[in-house]
Amino acid sequence: MNGNNIALITGASSGIGLALTRRLLSEKWQVIGLNRSAFPVEDPILQIAAREQRLREYRADLADFQQLRQTLELILAQESHLDLMFNNAGGSLPEIRYSPQGRELHYELQTVAPYLIMMELKELLRRGEHRKVINTSTNAFATLRQFHVLELERPASFRKLFGPYAATKLAMSLWTQEAGPQLFDQEGITLLSVDPGGNNTMNSKNRGGLPFLLRPVMKLLFPDPSTGAGLLYEAALSTHNLVPSGAYLTKGAPATLKFAELGAEVLARVDDIHRQEY
Repeated sequence: MNGNNIALITGASSGIGLALTRRLLSEKWQVIGLNRSAFPVEDPILQIAAREQRLREYRADLADFQQLRQTLELILAQESHLDLMFNNAGGSLPEIRYSPQGRELHYELQTVAPYLIMMELKELLRRGEHRKVINTSTNAFATLRQFHVLELERPASFRKLFGPYAATKLAMSLWTQEAGPQLFDQEGITLLSVDPGGNNTMNSKNRGGLPFLLRPVMKLLFPDPSTGAGLLYEAALSTHNLVPSGAYLTKGAPATLKFAELGAEVLARVDDIHRQEY
């Protein structure tokens, strides 16, 4: 890749996002991190890239529309183009919480925010070379037996990982599938949702959102986050695995989404939020 290629990564300061940042920087990409938390100060790769302006950081709580709006306006004013966008920020919370806008926090962060970021930065993507958006999904929603669009914003019940976390990741993949073909036809932008598989992303900040019995399994058996980052990277840049815009990939291959008939309803709701509230 040439030094003019630019990728934006949300949640780039830890876990899969950080591993993806390191990989792209090693391949001479410029990386824009859109993060709530700062990059690790002890990482020499990041510090060198930051001094060279190949790594640029913008800070915001992505579930807070006021902060997000201000930061996206700054990105639009300061950046020339985007080749890739990785909507990667997310996480499993230990209980129901709500955003400043009054919606359940998993939903605001994992379903709504990726749509807002994509729509607001489309102009930068149109100026890029690759013009591809990768939304980080999961396979945790395979366990869901029911899915109600109206309950995403205010869930009636809660389960760690397999409740609102899984449901809102499914909702994101559903709007991705619904919006993907039109986005490609009208804007030339490819949109995918990608399951990075199980990765050992456990740390002191996020372990509270994991079911107790899953913690030792993740610590002992799950691979390093670079594994999941590799799947996101391949979805974005592989030339031998071309898939249509809107596809959901798991284990690197297209798969069928549950509750696909509700995709239009999910998309309509996030689009309403973008048009009426953002």
